Amino acid sequence: MLLTDYNTVFEFHEHKIKEKGSTFISQVFPAANLEECNKILTDVRKKYYDAVHHCYAYKLLDTFKYSDDGEPNGTAGIRIYNAIEHFNLHNVIIIVVRYFGGVKLGVGPLGKVYYQSAYNVLEEGKKITKLGYAVINVEADFNLVNVIYNIISTKGYKIADTQYKENAAVLKVYVPVKEKESALNIFNEIYGAIVIEEEGVVYL
Repeated sequence: MLLTDYNTVFEFHEHKIKEKGSTFISQVFPAANLEECNKILTDVRKKYYDAVHHCYAYKLLDTFKYSDDGEPNGTAGIRIYNAIEHFNLHNVIIIVVRYFGGVKLGVGPLGKVYYQSAYNVLEEGKKITKLGYAVINVEADFNLVNVIYNIISTKGYKIADTQYKENAAVLKVYVPVKEKESALNIFNEIYGAIVIEEEGVVYL
């Protein structure tokens, strides 16, 4: 389902918890796609190469994943993911690095620490809302450009780019996702030479 908007983290943030000798370093990053998640994971594993576990969870617009990374099943990855769900976030990855302190915490307490680590780093970090815009390319003869500009101005749409051809202009217009069908109808009702092309969605 296409989201009209989503919440995410604004920037990197870190939080540390110590529990019975073990240190848990939770780090949250904004991540727009799977490639960014994989790079972040690689970088964190290299930086904390001597840690025992690098547990994580990420949630993108179209997929999610979590990993216990050697901790008892169900104690880490899903707990981190639950914290992301609690704040209703997308396009975010949390990695909790654990330095083992010599004392086993037990399954229940361990799960609570991982959840609390993820929860704390999200609670402290700055969060933002990104709005979804349908990208519509409108190509029209020059004599219709002022009409289109007037529609865009009246409706509060955004012009992302303008390209000029010999006898026409091509405007890349950002329209709120929830207003896409209405905008397409309005543009299609313009009398004259006009071409409409949809180009997906961006979030700003």
